[in-house]
Amino acid sequence: MDSRKIVYRETGIIAVGQIICLAVMYIVFALLGYFDRAVLLGGIIGTVLSLANFFFMAVSASLAADKAVNQDVKSGTALMKGSYLVRLAVIFVILLACVKSGLCNPIASVLPLVFVRPIITVAEFFRKTGDEKA
Repeated sequence: MDSRKIVYRETGIIAVGQIICLAVMYIVFALLGYFDRAVLLGGIIGTVLSLANFFFMAVSASLAADKAVNQDVKSGTALMKGSYLVRLAVIFVILLACVKSGLCNPIASVLPLVFVRPIITVAEFFRKTGDEKA
């Protein structure tokens, strides 16, 4: 399977998991009586940022792996480090702007970023033995 298909498939898995986790988060906020427009927007913005972060991380990892195959490991390492710093800065600026403006609930904005790791763990648990890993 070529690397683009793997990136798309893995991002799709993360997207499905994010939607499920987002629904659970909304239910918990509603049961606690804190669900409002800020929680709704925070969850959506956090989920979009989380998916974009994962997608661009996967693309840069794929490009770095291609560079490593071509014996250009230093360039691949620099690409991954640069990608990480840019993605982290963009996420920080967007979340800070959304929270400071009062549009988003800070907890609802940050939680979707935390959901990715458990989603990956569960997806790996259910992955068939013959599937390729990204």
